[in-house]
Amino acid sequence: MPYYETVFIARQDLTDAQVKTMTESFVKIITDNDGKVHKTEFWGLKPFAYRINKARKGHYVLLELDTPAAALHEMERQMRLHEDVVRHLTIREEALSEGPSVMMEKYDRDEDSKPVRKPYNKKESA
Repeated sequence: MPYYETVFIARQDLTDAQVKTMTESFVKIITDNDGKVHKTEFWGLKPFAYRINKARKGHYVLLELDTPAAALHEMERQMRLHEDVVRHLTIREEALSEGPSVMMEKYDRDEDSKPVRKPYNKKESA
């Protein structure tokens, strides 16, 4: 079966539990149609680059799937109909990823240590 990576954004006024319930319903669609969910990551409430439907933030969720196309189409159809999903995007992958996604690695890195920057001084460069 082909591999897919889906990221969807849920409305900002939902709780984490509601986003988790919504994610579980999308995962159930995949598993009921003989697909497998390799990874599910909740990236948290993040700000948008621009307003979407008067909202400034959204809950981001990543799903890595090993599923037939019919199950993927059904899940995307349900996402289009769901009023709490702001945006979604699915891309096809050659292989499933190992370990956490780049967004989760960045989050872990930011907690461990912050990079030290030297202030720019015009007099030193002259």
